[in-house]
Amino acid sequence: MRCPLSLILSSLRKSQNRLGRPRRKKMSPGERDTLDLSGRHLASIPRDTWRNTSLRVLNLFRNELRNLPAGIAQLRELRVLIVANNQLRALPEELGALRHLKMLDAGHNRITALPESFGKLSSISDYLYLHDNRLRSLSDSVFESFVHLRYLNLSENPLRGLPTSAHALVKLEELRLENIGLEILPTFIGDLAALDELTLRNNRLASLPYSFQKLRKLRHLDLRGNRFTRVPDVLRKLRKLQKLDLRWNDLRARPAWLKELNARGCRVLL
Repeated sequence: MRCPLSLILSSLRKSQNRLGRPRRKKMSPGERDTLDLSGRHLASIPRDTWRNTSLRVLNLFRNELRNLPAGIAQLRELRVLIVANNQLRALPEELGALRHLKMLDAGHNRITALPESFGKLSSISDYLYLHDNRLRSLSDSVFESFVHLRYLNLSENPLRGLPTSAHALVKLEELRLENIGLEILPTFIGDLAALDELTLRNNRLASLPYSFQKLRKLRHLDLRGNRFTRVPDVLRKLRKLQKLDLRWNDLRARPAWLKELNARGCRVLL
């Protein structure tokens, strides 16, 4: 899922209003607190960008950037940072200085690891896109402070697992883990009780943990392209499930209780 800038700004305004902050007028790329440099084939960021310390939205989508300068730390008021579709191999340690950041899109780059300071971005609440990079592992503590995060996309990274700190994502509503080489889903997945949508497409899963039944708010579950040979019994417990997609698995039997899901209005795709 890719949110256009207009939707991101709208979501940001709603978040600010929920926190009791004064309602701001609608932001546009021409205003002082928003800078849109997307799609300009930039190999470097203009130096005067770092002088605008009141900047709240910086859009660098689809350029040719190979690095993000340390000057990013000067943008202490930044709420939205979009650096997707560049050629970044890393994010700078100075990123941790952005203590007000609510949304970060660093997808579609070549990032191999996150900086140690990444865990300081505890204000990120609306969207965190890290998909389609080259992340092989995440530090176990990376998400410990991300207790307000609602959307996380780690898809298309050779991770093969999740850091233990992911159990702290108690407000997460959507989690996308497509094609990360996942063979076992950790039991702490049940701690993410606010999940509404979970995408596990194109992994190596053959079973789900018993704790999965704790995902009582889950409505959409994508298990396509895994190694299931039977429909996991634990899915029977998910009373709010509206769509279950198990296509592209080698299912050898269809349990009778699938009719119960259909009767509750769940669309089952096998």
